[in-house]
Amino acid sequence: MDDTRRASPLERLVEAAETRTDDEVSDSLGELLTASPEDRKRALRELRRLADDRPTAFESFLPAVTPFLTDDERAVRLLTAKALVAVAEADPDAVAPAVSALAERLADEDEFYYVRARSAEALGYVALDHPDAVASPAVLADLRVGLSFDEPEVKQKLAKALECVALGDPGRLRHRVSALAEHLDDGDELVRYHLCTAIAGVGCDSPDSLAAVRGALSARLVDENAFVRGRAAEALGLLAGERGDRRDHGESVAVPDSALGAESDEAAAFVAERVGFLRASMEGDTAAAASTVEDVGTLAGVRRTTADAVTEITSPDAEGVCPHCGIDLPEGAPPMCPSCGAPY
Repeated sequence: MDDTRRASPLERLVEAAETRTDDEVSDSLGELLTASPEDRKRALRELRRLADDRPTAFESFLPAVTPFLTDDERAVRLLTAKALVAVAEADPDAVAPAVSALAERLADEDEFYYVRARSAEALGYVALDHPDAVASPAVLADLRVGLSFDEPEVKQKLAKALECVALGDPGRLRHRVSALAEHLDDGDELVRYHLCTAIAGVGCDSPDSLAAVRGALSARLVDENAFVRGRAAEALGLLAGERGDRRDHGESVAVPDSALGAESDEAAAFVAERVGFLRASMEGDTAAAASTVEDVGTLAGVRRTTADAVTEITSPDAEGVCPHCGIDLPEGAPPMCPSCGAPY
């Protein structure tokens, strides 16, 4: 007798993942929809491991995964969204068919906020390669409006998704720059960084569209975070380069010396390169601006440097301190900040 026929759907899922029989993965997932909550959670944890090992495999059985986004168990929905984030980061093509399902989770105000956050993050990664699939007016509205009302963890992912849209197709946000700039003074440095990066991305394609937010960007030149200051300087440099030397028209930007201060060598280099780009652009020296550093002021450069910048921003400055908001963390507590709610 064939032993696999007596195996549970969960056991067959694990075996199929290990033996790379993706058709069996799909069949097992279909049966697991009616399994116990604990088995469904274990199945999604297995899928999460598979997402790390073989993200491209998801393309073949994605239709069997997306129903778990509406599972009755919150933990199952969150595990599903996390798995799709991992896949989308490595292989956006594989998750593109799930855009509608992810957008529904994002739009559901009653959904657990971490599920909404992860759904937004997955949508953002897809938008880098497939902006047309993600950047519908409805999805962009959900991303933008949520910046005013959502939990800190959700706002970070919303801002990140908007950044991804801008880096995938800057024109999609050209007429929404002012709305993004309204949140450049957000209390969360990651939100400020992602939005400055989104605006800089738009500026790479349409520098003049940043004119209306010059003041908001200039205010970020004294931001407490060097990477935010750097991106703001880069965006302002793009605007200055487009308009030429406008000092006689009252449109120059004062760059305080404090803008160059930084807490690490990486941050210092990041902000110095972009302040140099801004100053050269304001002087009307386009050759100097272009040669300040490779890729500064280009969409490719913004895309290339943003992940490393986020890594630097989220690296804890001190042991026992939340990397997101800086509050002292209690010993022995769950890995979630009691102040901002972000995991660490």
